[in-house]
Amino acid sequence: MRQLDLGWAVDSAGTGGWHAGDPPDPRAVAVARAHGVDISGLRGRQVGPQDFVRFDLILAMDHDNLAGLRRIAPADAPADLRLALDLVEGRQGQAVADPYYGDASGFHATWADACAIADGVLRHFGRAG
Repeated sequence: MRQLDLGWAVDSAGTGGWHAGDPPDPRAVAVARAHGVDISGLRGRQVGPQDFVRFDLILAMDHDNLAGLRRIAPADAPADLRLALDLVEGRQGQAVADPYYGDASGFHATWADACAIADGVLRHFGRAG
């Protein structure tokens, strides 16, 4: 895993508040750790109106979340709302599978999708290094 200093603010939040304040799922922590990333100190939070002004781009993992984001976005919000996998060649219109109710293998698939999305963001909006 490499790090690039692009001067970007990156965050994660859910459209619902069910896990606000909670640490990541232990299976997600284990998969991230296996890839050299420590996410154990992160805590869940819910998307708020300020996010639509603070961030230029907000990516949804699935169609339901994208619809939810569009419902709560302030009318004058400048943020670009997109389905995350639309930035991945050959995956446009697809949703990232929610691994929560499955076994650990789902978290590995989600990690792979997250990495592909990050590469897509760099291709579309940044530089690949």
